[in-house]
Amino acid sequence: MKRKAHLGFWQIWNMSFGFLGIQFGFALQNANVSRIFETLGASMDAIPLLWIAAPVTGLLVQPIIGHMSDRTWGRLGRRRPYFLVGAILASLALLVMPNAPALWVAAGMLWVMDASINISMEPFRALVADLLPSEQRTTGFAVQSFFIGTGAVVASALPYVLTNWLGMANTAPAGEIPDSVRYSFYFGAAAFFLAVLWTVLRTKEYPPDDLEAFERERGERRGLFAGAGEIARAFAAMPRTMLQLAVVQFFSWFALFAMWIYSVPAVTQHIYGTSDVTSALYNDGANWVGVLMSVYNGVAAIAAFFIVWLARLGGRRFAHAVSLCLGGIGLASFFFIRDPQWLLLSEVGIGIAWASILSMPYAMLAGALPEEKMGVYMGIFNFFIVLPQIVAAGILGFLLRVLFDGEAIYALLTGGVSMVLAAIAVYFVDAAEE
Repeated sequence: MKRKAHLGFWQIWNMSFGFLGIQFGFALQNANVSRIFETLGASMDAIPLLWIAAPVTGLLVQPIIGHMSDRTWGRLGRRRPYFLVGAILASLALLVMPNAPALWVAAGMLWVMDASINISMEPFRALVADLLPSEQRTTGFAVQSFFIGTGAVVASALPYVLTNWLGMANTAPAGEIPDSVRYSFYFGAAAFFLAVLWTVLRTKEYPPDDLEAFERERGERRGLFAGAGEIARAFAAMPRTMLQLAVVQFFSWFALFAMWIYSVPAVTQHIYGTSDVTSALYNDGANWVGVLMSVYNGVAAIAAFFIVWLARLGGRRFAHAVSLCLGGIGLASFFFIRDPQWLLLSEVGIGIAWASILSMPYAMLAGALPEEKMGVYMGIFNFFIVLPQIVAAGILGFLLRVLFDGEAIYALLTGGVSMVLAAIAVYFVDAAEE
């Protein structure tokens, strides 16, 4: 195996720039889809089940795309064809989503949108491991985290900005999506496509060390059953480090999913005191949630480089555990705060945790994976992002209905506890501390 050359800062910048656009899609989805569902008539306990499309799609798509990208080589390289196809499909879905005429259409578009985003996103993780030597991977994933944070800052705040700075309508008749949300999605579609296109055009991938052997092996293992078999074998042989990180990921992403699907109803109920989706007060609260999500992503963009320093100081496990603890405290604090302005402080801890979640597990994992199966293993690793979201979708609505009288704030409190449990689990991970 050839020693990978060190890349310059702008090369790492260009190869990660597409994440700016990908996060436009995810941030608009996370900040606004529950709002769209409620506007189209979804009940509180039905929201998690409507959201289940997103994690189920990731469960199916990511290992398949990872396997396929491992076995692809052409004019656009190995990973870049998937970046481009996913960007085109996701941009189209972003244009359609805010114009859904009924709840079932919106739920279906969430499925399409999430599948398309996953097609673009999964190979980006593998690209860092493909092109960077081990000692640069923490930096590579941190730059990705920076773009994820930066893209989400703008995307999450867009409805607020369009309403308060440009005077766009923030309310609409019952069953209709406000203009501030619709035009945010249109802007996001353009940003997604253009940012991914930048990476496709500005990044060079290198062919396999032995291209002839690569082509021969690809021909021998072509077909659906061969691919499924290879994914199954890789799953059965996953490294010990990956299994240990799975526990950390479970509790981390359970917390994040609870936050994404319940922040709007939690803040509008608990702090703004309304559940009337046609009221100005509800829509002001929903816009404020977009600002809050913008803040935690902005913190993440800055904290990504702080976490690199923290990892050098005390190791990757130390950096990740500290970050997760801060995130858990921030998320649980929503329960105790009644002034929406003070929630900005809560988002600082959440932002630090988010930056670490997007970088440290992958940096710890990459050194434990075989180079030739990097894509499929990165896809399999996302099982442990998807499964906790499916669990959360299955039980949170039930818990709120049965135990908490529909009070969405308890979902965020549960998420805070879950993130602290993730921090404890970090210290059971065997990982290189480069």
